[in-house]
Amino acid sequence: MNIEFNKNEDVNKQLVYELKTKLKKIYLGGGEKNAAKQKEKGKLLARERIAYLIDKDSDFLEVGAFAADGMYAAQGGCPSAGVVCGIGYVSGRQCMIVANDATVKAGAWFPMTAKKNLRAQEIAMENRLPVIYLVDSAGVYLPMQDEIFPDKEHFGRMFRNNAIMSSEGIVQISAIMGACVAGGAYLPIMSDEAMIVDKTGSVFLAGSYLVKSAIGEEVDNETLGGATTHCEISGVTDYKHPNDQACLDSIKNIMSMLGAPENAGFDRIAAVKPKEKEEELYGIFPENRDKPYEMMDVINRLVDGSEFEEYKKGYGQSIICGLGRIDGWAVGIVANQRKVVKSKKGEMQFGGVIYSDSADKASRFIMNCNQKKIPLVFLQDVTGFMVGSRSEHGGIIKDGAKMVNAVANSVVPKFTIVLGNSYGAGNYAMCGKAYDPRLIYAWPTAKIAVMGGSQAAKTLLQIQEASLKAKGEVITPEKEAGLLKEITDKYDSQTTPYYAASRLWVDGVIDPLETRKVISMGIEAANQSPITRKFNVGVIQT
Repeated sequence: MNIEFNKNEDVNKQLVYELKTKLKKIYLGGGEKNAAKQKEKGKLLARERIAYLIDKDSDFLEVGAFAADGMYAAQGGCPSAGVVCGIGYVSGRQCMIVANDATVKAGAWFPMTAKKNLRAQEIAMENRLPVIYLVDSAGVYLPMQDEIFPDKEHFGRMFRNNAIMSSEGIVQISAIMGACVAGGAYLPIMSDEAMIVDKTGSVFLAGSYLVKSAIGEEVDNETLGGATTHCEISGVTDYKHPNDQACLDSIKNIMSMLGAPENAGFDRIAAVKPKEKEEELYGIFPENRDKPYEMMDVINRLVDGSEFEEYKKGYGQSIICGLGRIDGWAVGIVANQRKVVKSKKGEMQFGGVIYSDSADKASRFIMNCNQKKIPLVFLQDVTGFMVGSRSEHGGIIKDGAKMVNAVANSVVPKFTIVLGNSYGAGNYAMCGKAYDPRLIYAWPTAKIAVMGGSQAAKTLLQIQEASLKAKGEVITPEKEAGLLKEITDKYDSQTTPYYAASRLWVDGVIDPLETRKVISMGIEAANQSPITRKFNVGVIQT
């Protein structure tokens, strides 16, 4: 056991080191040369602005750090999709902060920039969090305008959301700290309040070059849309500040005067650390994704005092359900058991697989948590639902549908952590991205795909071989082995947590030791948004 533990620990610590190394590179944004250009103008960088704005020694939960990672290579890349987003504390108040990174293509909007901004707004809307926009953007990246401008979930949805949030009383404050051009000009001006930094901030529907080509007028950008113009002539902006720091101080001051949010009433008591050592998660979690392990060993290192009230312990054992606390907050946990278990009917059940009895149990537990107003936490390490004649005859589809129904219709906030495998319909039943988790983060050990790599690769190989044979090609054993390796490598590269995070299928990749913080900050945010929808599962499969 010690040898296995030590081996796991070495592998998982190495994965966390790789995670932190990747993040350090991403935090550099567009690189030192571009950063120096911003500094010459007397500006703070996007991450420096956030660090100055948030309360000293407070937590910042970044959303979408890996957005666009490995994408847009032909355009020179777009680290963090050119915008930094996350939940932070400003004057003691939790809020969503969205800061354009002008070191990345002058803060221009790529398709993933729009997707990330919309995710940030979605989190703010669901949790009724005030939003602070730190605007410094050249607008839409023109060469890709067809992928970012006209569709429902494109650039324009931002301003629609500005309007909806305003109507619902969700506070929005904008600071124009650099360029703010064309359609992007609507974002700060549709906020409740807009401030601008003198000499570096500017806002206009069309810049001086476009104005000249459109109507022949010659005018410089400062006269066209600088701080003096908009604070003293047009009245478009509300506050004028001499530099970034003064502007951010003004936001802190305004935030300090906000009225208290409504309380959703989720239960919280004084937090205590787990009795079991959290650091042991590295040694418990196997380096091989196929190896069994005891999920209770993970749960006991996440819940306060390592205390867990397990629901229907002897029934439906391939899913563990129960009540506990995380950082003082009451939670209902739904987790995949990864060891092989034997049911009381004598059936051996594989770890990570959802069987009829476990789906039935989880559905009932999820409904109970809705009844009791307890937030749900899903710990995913799932390979899917059980297949075969025995399961089909037992009604696995019906029981799976019941679980999906309960998850989809839940009104309590849901939080998902992908620890290991997240395959097929198991991803759905365990509250994957499509099922509206308030936050969804992955460990570096996560794998997200429609099925496991070896099964998928063999299926894809059969399809490719049939296609080649139809063209008259002869498949030698050597060629078959080469094809299988090529397919497996490509498939595996698409199942990594970084691939998922770059496309915002998850909100980020975290060190396992950050799990409690993510869930706690998430519930704290959710507690500012009272539940208004009645819980109703509709027609449930029985």
